[in-house]
Amino acid sequence: MRFRIYKRKVFLLALIMLVAAFAFWTGGKFRKNEAFPRGDETSRSVRAGNGNAIRKVSNESQLSRFDKPEVDNLTLVYRGVVYQLNFDQTVRNQETVKTRPPNDVVVVIQVHNRPEYLQMLVDSLRKAKGIENVLLIFSHDFWSPQINHIVASIDFCQVLQIFFPFSIQLYPNEFPGHDPKDCPRDISKANAFKLGCINAEYPDSFGHYREAKFCQTKHHWWWKLHFVWERVKVLEDHKGLMLFIEEDHYLSPDFYHVLKNMWSLKAESCPDCDLLSIGSYARVSDFTDKTNKVEVKTWRSTEHNMGMAMTRDTYQKMIECTNTFCEYDDYNWDWTLQYLTVSCLPRYWKVMVCEVPRIFHAGDCGMHHKKACMPSVEISKIDRIISSNVQHLFPETMAISKMYPLAPITPHVKNGGWGDIRDHELCTSYRRLQ
Repeated sequence: MRFRIYKRKVFLLALIMLVAAFAFWTGGKFRKNEAFPRGDETSRSVRAGNGNAIRKVSNESQLSRFDKPEVDNLTLVYRGVVYQLNFDQTVRNQETVKTRPPNDVVVVIQVHNRPEYLQMLVDSLRKAKGIENVLLIFSHDFWSPQINHIVASIDFCQVLQIFFPFSIQLYPNEFPGHDPKDCPRDISKANAFKLGCINAEYPDSFGHYREAKFCQTKHHWWWKLHFVWERVKVLEDHKGLMLFIEEDHYLSPDFYHVLKNMWSLKAESCPDCDLLSIGSYARVSDFTDKTNKVEVKTWRSTEHNMGMAMTRDTYQKMIECTNTFCEYDDYNWDWTLQYLTVSCLPRYWKVMVCEVPRIFHAGDCGMHHKKACMPSVEISKIDRIISSNVQHLFPETMAISKMYPLAPITPHVKNGGWGDIRDHELCTSYRRLQ
């Protein structure tokens, strides 16, 4: 019974977006300044959320103490715009960049709301040789004119923007955002039932209740994975690589060149490699003897979770583990993937990784870092490493220096934060909903 209730919720979320989209795209002239507000209007707080019930718990009578929320009109505008953009899938720069070969590299960038880092990532992409052959897909979970302006400035390759349709911004006062009727994070289960909050029955493994801001990234990652492989029309039957990066990454000028060479090396020497990684977190100051070297080893989430490139075959094996991914009690997508490799996938993942990174993690602030963002400081360090080794970039070929046997892995101790059944069922619904 409970599964039918949650499926109904997912259906209602989709229906709301359809109605909003229809209203704003067929109900007369669309007023641009309403959908694309200036200044701080994009972060305007809403008065309240949607009153749709998520689940009827045993203490449902207690819920009458909560006010029934409403949905802000601007939020409905955003939902409609996001739906329409995901439906239209307009690829920019096709008229000016006509050389992109079929099945060439697709770079998928997960974007939240750190425009300073995103600008620096785009600057690094602009310097990359061969970038005109790439399709850049920006996957957003926050609507921002500033971020959209950065993406619109790209003229060196084809670009597509997609938007996670269940973001906190689109559902600020209801699930998947924070519903006023949700349980406080640190309340005990007994007190949660006394309070009458909606998700009293579903704390995580450590007795804590969900925090929307931590759940969103995992939701976005899994939705994006499925959407780009199965719902982006220009990539139907795509037979090439997809490289997955994030807004606070920074790429070397030869990342595309190296990735293509690794792709050729995989076909020749490691056809059973599941993933290619263009770098780990190790900072190599001297490229001299390592610039054309790769290692083949067991994939580990703490080492190889950035700059991952995969084929459709790897994706299809992964998506078969949807239930395992969506029900594992860890809000980190990468630690959850590590669990998949030992619990659901046919075998441990084998990864081919550069000894000299072609990707760098520039983010020194954000969800897990409380200090002030200073992207220029970190980027200047990275640029010094690249410029001091410029003569070693663009190796003619790549070679395997070490091929380690697949080693047993002990999954990380799970972090929790993902015990709510609503997260499980929304996550598993993406294959059906989009």
